[in-house]
Amino acid sequence: MVGMISRRGFLVLTGGALAAPRVLWAAAEVPSLLDHILLGCNDLERGIAFVEERTGVRAAFGGVHPGRGTQNALVSLGERRYLEIIAPDPAQAESKNAMAVELRKLTEPRLVGWAAHPGDLQSFAAKLREAGVAFEGPTPGSRKRPDGKVLHWSTLGLKDDRDGLLPFFIEWSVDSQHPSADAPKGCTLVRFEAAAPDPDALIKQIASLGLDLPVVRGDKPQLRTTIAGPKGQLSVIS
Repeated sequence: MVGMISRRGFLVLTGGALAAPRVLWAAAEVPSLLDHILLGCNDLERGIAFVEERTGVRAAFGGVHPGRGTQNALVSLGERRYLEIIAPDPAQAESKNAMAVELRKLTEPRLVGWAAHPGDLQSFAAKLREAGVAFEGPTPGSRKRPDGKVLHWSTLGLKDDRDGLLPFFIEWSVDSQHPSADAPKGCTLVRFEAAAPDPDALIKQIASLGLDLPVVRGDKPQLRTTIAGPKGQLSVIS
């Protein structure tokens, strides 16, 4: 993580703590640490069809999240980057997990979050702690793929994610293949950005986390993305 930050030159580490830079930068179209984007829907097959109709790429079933009430399907967006279509798991219909409950309420697919990979999650957590940033985790997670292989990861979530604009952070286990490696290919991430009524404040907070998420002014907090496929482009918002 530190090497990436030094190269990009937008994060200052002082005594192990995170500090916002004195100047802002011109962010790229896509955050460099973006791991995956979550497209929520109330039915997985409907979500798969929604993406396929617009991009021409059909997502592959990824598996279920035991105890969390959700299941997913995946599309690669390039090296170590993918789209996760996430929906309620009918076999866990009684789940009270907050994500599963919210997904059941959706009337159309929309963005419900994103994940960033900051490197070693324990080290990242220590820096957040020293900087006084409240968070939960790291928390272990797992998912069994259709081929029987089990993927393992750890996640860390900020207690204040700015109405969903900030990501959760993920570290994949060294013995788990990144989902982008064998998910259906053909799509690329054209743009991923956040809109906020006070973009300057959000930009400073994003910078303090070592992120380079593009931010524009908007009437309300909102994530926006554009994904290109062989058939056309898919644009969705939160």
